[in-house]
Amino acid sequence: MKSSSRSKNILLISIPLIILSLSVFAQKNKEEEYLGKADLYKAKKSMLEYLSDTNLVRKYGLISDAIWSYAELGMQEFKSSALLIKTLEEAGFSVEKNVAGMPTCFVATWGSGKPVIGILGEFDALPMISQKPLSAVQAPLVSGAPGHGCGHNMMGTAGVAAIVALKKAMEENNIAGTIKFFGSPAEETLISRPYMVRAGVFKDVDAVIDNHAASELATSYGINGTAVMSVIFSFKGKTAHAAGAPWTGKSALDGVELMNIASNYLREHLFYTHRLHYVVTEGGEAPNVVPDRASVWYYIRNTDERLEEMYARVLDCAKGAALASGTVLDTVTVLTATHQRHSNKALAQVIQKNIELIGMPDWTEQEHQFAKTLQKELGEKETGYPVKTKGLSKPSDIQVGGGSSDVGEVTLVAPTATINFPGVVPGSIGHHWSTVTSNYGSAAWKGLNTGAKAISASALDLLTRPKLLEEIKKEFNEYSKDHPYKSFLPEGAQPPLNLNKELMDKYRDAMMKLGAGEN
Repeated sequence: MKSSSRSKNILLISIPLIILSLSVFAQKNKEEEYLGKADLYKAKKSMLEYLSDTNLVRKYGLISDAIWSYAELGMQEFKSSALLIKTLEEAGFSVEKNVAGMPTCFVATWGSGKPVIGILGEFDALPMISQKPLSAVQAPLVSGAPGHGCGHNMMGTAGVAAIVALKKAMEENNIAGTIKFFGSPAEETLISRPYMVRAGVFKDVDAVIDNHAASELATSYGINGTAVMSVIFSFKGKTAHAAGAPWTGKSALDGVELMNIASNYLREHLFYTHRLHYVVTEGGEAPNVVPDRASVWYYIRNTDERLEEMYARVLDCAKGAALASGTVLDTVTVLTATHQRHSNKALAQVIQKNIELIGMPDWTEQEHQFAKTLQKELGEKETGYPVKTKGLSKPSDIQVGGGSSDVGEVTLVAPTATINFPGVVPGSIGHHWSTVTSNYGSAAWKGLNTGAKAISASALDLLTRPKLLEEIKKEFNEYSKDHPYKSFLPEGAQPPLNLNKELMDKYRDAMMKLGAGEN
């Protein structure tokens, strides 16, 4: 009996020890692996519940709407950046301003030590697409003025909402690490990130989560888009009476026009990945005076491997045009130069699992009806807002050109992936009034809130799952061996701080009279 009792006692003692050991083993495996769908652990659950609070959704929705109403062009986003900075400082972040020599560029930081997780945010608008909110027909607020035709008002706000919620979760759960928000101006003109990288802004960051407004909730990995050089070519000539003695003049505008003709003929001999477009920014002030100054602004786009060669050929077109017109190629000013996007697969997989965890917003019938009305106006299928998330998008085997983003620059110096979040009406056109009109109001609020949830949930996984971050960094380090970072910026290039100043000065007062700028 004593032996039996002793065995029973040993068994009773052993069972809790076995359970404890299994629990520790399971927890260890849980921390080292990320199987199935994203794990809704305590810190993440409370963080997502916090972001779901209707008062919080409204708070950040109103911030987004305010930035939408400012509609400030790149390098002139003084009110937009100030509002985001104020929000971050009130939440306890320390904010460095005038980063990389750009007045509207800032970095907000909280926490200490490793890991360091970064979140990107943009807030600049586009010229010429002013539009009344939630109008299914074209109706400018101020004719010719800027508008948010790419959703940057939502994007900067989503990033700020995410990082504020992330800070709260870290405080409540004693989670170590540093979080940073990179307020990045002038993305539409691809300016800030190349200069931020050159200034070493991302040098200590372990991973970066980018975001973009869209009509879906999705992410992707691999190479996409085009690298770009943004360059102004200025010609110098000699004035003359265009009717009385034109033979005494040398038209700088002739230099611009001949360059454009030469570069248009060049298109036939460029690889199909190229894109080439320009606008004449200066061409004289009166037809009867031969212009002695003329300038043309080019976007030269191609793959990372072909960009510099293509730029050299376009530069030769400019030199030949100066020779043919008898003018001087006076200045060649590179405003910016940035790489294709190289998104990290392991990070995109983390994001995808959180996308599946969070799911799409619940749209109201009124929101669906607005979307369908706009879709009808645009000749698109009347489907309303999407109700399902997308799977992880794989890279194309063939690079066929397309748009550009200076996020590409960040992807080559730190592991980076992008969350596309909903809110834009499916079928609306980018850089167009139809996108401007849907980037405002309740559906936009829900979309950016969903984006904030996906951003913060993914960032929290990186902070609390060392194995995940290790795999992400391992992939990045291996990839960097064949894709080492090299800046396309020429020596001495500086961010064009006065870019868009005249345009904003022209429209800002009229926009303010309509209530833009109130928050």
